[in-house]
Formats: sequence, structure tokens, C-alpha cells
Amino acid sequence: MAPNQTIGRCLFFVDALGGEIEGDRSAHAQGTVRGAEEGAAAGDRAAGPLGAVVGGAVGAATGTVGGILGVEERPRFREYVVREHYPSYRYEGDVRVGAVLPPRGVRLYAIPPGYHVRPSYRYAIVNDRPVIVEPRSRRIMEVIE
Repeated sequence: MAPNQTIGRCLFFVDALGGEIEGDRSAHAQGTVRGAEEGAAAGDRAAGPLGAVVGGAVGAATGTVGGILGVEERPRFREYVVREHYPSYRYEGDVRVGAVLPPRGVRLYAIPPGYHVRPSYRYAIVNDRPVIVEPRSRRIMEVIE
């Protein structure tokens, strides 16, 4: 492949990612490490080594699209939750992203602003695991391991 074709493919790749970058600002550019890894892999598939460089930079800048709490923030958030000593709700279903918690019995708590999570999200302790919840639907958006 000629160099100008590779560059053209990279520019197309970056342009194609533009929609994703604009599409979900709720991630607040978090998950830098995982975002860079996934961006580099996608760039390499789309345009080879040059695409990997561009994809890694774009992925690092945007973080993990769809992630609520950045990879770097998870241990600190988990420590915060442990310090708060809130009771755990016993849930009979699988504690997983997409599961909907019942309307009664589950306590939802505010997430401090220092974690850069969308202000409308809350967290709960379900089966001794912290989870990020969208309060209107009560859907689990992220399970913090």
C-alpha cells in the first residue's frame, strides 16, 4: 500500500471516530489506559501501524467510551465506598451491567463530584459490590470490581 493511501485510511479512521468522540461525553475522558489500548487496536486494524498510533492517541483522549468510572478511579472509589459503611442489598439476580434493580429496598447514594461521573448517576451496594446506577430506570450501568 502506498504511503498516501495509508494516511488517507488513517484520516478516514479518525473522522469515523469523531462521531464516537462527540457521542458520549458522559465518560468524561476517563479510562485513559484502556481507551488507549482499545484505540490502538482499532487503529491498527483500520490502517496498520500508523493507524495504531493515531487510534491510541484518540482512545487515550476520549477514554473508554461507555465507561462510567475511569479505570484509574475504580480503586479510589471502592475505598470510598468501604469507608462509608452502607448496607448491602441482597439481590437474587445476576449483578451485571444492564440488570434492573427493584423499585423498593435498594438504597441509592450520591457519587461525590471528585469522581467526574454524570451528576444524575447514583451508586448502590448490591451483594457486597458497588454498582453505578441510573436512578430513573434503576439500571446498573457499571459494576465496580
